[in-house]
Amino acid sequence: MTLNTMGLNALFLVFGLGLAVILSIALNEIHARLYKKLAQSIIFLPYFVSWLVVSLMVFGLLNSTNGMINHELQSLHLGAIDWYSTPAYWPVILTVISIWKFAGYNSIIFLAAISGISDELYESARIDGANRLQQIFYITFPLLRPTLVILTLLAVGRIFYGDFGMIYGIVGENSLLYPTTDVIDTFTFRALRGLGDFGMASSVALYQSVMGLLTILLFNGLVKKIRS
Repeated sequence: MTLNTMGLNALFLVFGLGLAVILSIALNEIHARLYKKLAQSIIFLPYFVSWLVVSLMVFGLLNSTNGMINHELQSLHLGAIDWYSTPAYWPVILTVISIWKFAGYNSIIFLAAISGISDELYESARIDGANRLQQIFYITFPLLRPTLVILTLLAVGRIFYGDFGMIYGIVGENSLLYPTTDVIDTFTFRALRGLGDFGMASSVALYQSVMGLLTILLFNGLVKKIRS
């Protein structure tokens, strides 16, 4: 369960923040004001969708009887996949869902950081003959690093905390998927509801807090060492 929690959070962190940076830069390159605001609203909208609604959407896509994806696979004469009994697919599925829901929110944070970059830097780069791609790589990316480090530190500090709403809302108590989706929080919930063992729940909370503190101290020290 610890490995599942860390593994899923690592996937969410790497791909989620990576795509958020790309989205923020792409939005910054849009010069049409109306289209830019429309694009921001569309990618930010999934953040407000509850996990219950997301779980229904995922079920509509993946259920084995009349799911949209299996219907398309069968129309292409490919075999249908029983998604809800095959745990190997779910780290990827959950990562895609997390990116869809949170990448827009994080991209707004990065876009705010980009808006704080002085236009004089880009003007100087243009005078020196730098194209837009070179300006992104040598000005935008380096100046986004502090914001990226802060968001990474915040995410690393909670790497031992699974997203209970996401996992339980989408996977539920499907024991077939536990090998790759069961995280510390969902296990604690089931143990409390089934056994009422508050001592175990308290020890798990202490374990998560201590390991999260050690992880964030280790990562912070590594960042300082790399910077020096």
